[in-house]
Amino acid sequence: MIVQKDFLNKLKDFGLNSYESKLWIALLSRGVSTAGELSDISNVPRSRAYDVLESLEKKGFIIVKVGKPIKYLAVPPAEVVERVKKKVFEDAELQNKILSSLKGSEVLDELNTLHTEGIKLVDPTDRSGAFRGREKVYEHLVTLIKNAQKSVVVMTTKEGFERKYDVLNAPLKKAAKAGVDVRFFVPQTANKDLVKEAQKFASVKFHKDENCTRFCIVDKLHLVFMLTDDKKVHKSYDSGVWVEAPQFAEYFTSLFEKEWKNG
Repeated sequence: MIVQKDFLNKLKDFGLNSYESKLWIALLSRGVSTAGELSDISNVPRSRAYDVLESLEKKGFIIVKVGKPIKYLAVPPAEVVERVKKKVFEDAELQNKILSSLKGSEVLDELNTLHTEGIKLVDPTDRSGAFRGREKVYEHLVTLIKNAQKSVVVMTTKEGFERKYDVLNAPLKKAAKAGVDVRFFVPQTANKDLVKEAQKFASVKFHKDENCTRFCIVDKLHLVFMLTDDKKVHKSYDSGVWVEAPQFAEYFTSLFEKEWKNG
């Protein structure tokens, strides 16, 4: 049985390895078959076939028929998809419970102590980082905003405002509720409905530059700025830089304040 490599690779989404994929496809093509027959048509070594079929049975992809010789029956693919979805949700829920239980635990306390002590040893010039991909930048922004104490200012493009509002509105609302001064500086063409939503917890002003730089300053300490034009680059190649540098961040803040007054 010849199966294209691209098709086999797609079956990784089902959580199957190469041998599992080959045997499952072979069984689907036969409906019912023995391990020996499946081994022959799938090119999976007989020495591995039984173990792999047992794995497929545990995952709910096949059924072991009663009788001798042992035969295997394929579960309909649509049913397999539902079983895989259920397993993914169950695993995610379990992981969530495990991670949630770590809050306030001795393990987390020890990890925080290690991090706190480790930070003291870090050279100030090392408190910086570069991020490739818009999602990575946003992940770091969320972390900074969650730990904000005094202020968060965001200057961005029309499209950038829509993206950032979608990703950052929850942590920004929480920060604002805790007393953090949140400000957005966006183009005049920004989505007016989103502006109204943002004004419920933040100050919003407009600037005239449609091709403005994109940056975020947190507590006049952290500065995150984008290096690329979001209109000309795919999100996977969008990149940014983060620095924790009080003097640099404060100077950048003073420039922002001048623009803000004219907004």
